[in-house]
Amino acid sequence: MYKEQMYEEYFAARVAALRELKGVSAREMSLSIGQNTGYINYIENGKALPSMSGFFYICEYLGISPSEFFDLDNKNPQELRGIISNLKRLTPKQLESISVIVNDLANSVHP
Repeated sequence: MYKEQMYEEYFAARVAALRELKGVSAREMSLSIGQNTGYINYIENGKALPSMSGFFYICEYLGISPSEFFDLDNKNPQELRGIISNLKRLTPKQLESISVIVNDLANSVHP
């Protein structure tokens, strides 16, 4: 499989996953970003790729940055950004406590 094809499949799957996480239909998302009703379906089915501006509209609609879109390990970028924003407001002692909890949770997860 060519790398380009892998990237296109990843792109389509990422759009679908983030759209589903937001809880909207492909049709609703298409219309909300000013496109025809099948626009997101075409992207998710690998039949089309958005233009650069289209990609930015997709990210804006999903409430994420382009770099968050391509962060393979970040399954819920909007939620993670909110958590990080709140963490920045904590005291060093509070951060230390949270770190212990997060490390404990992360080590208890089985892949």
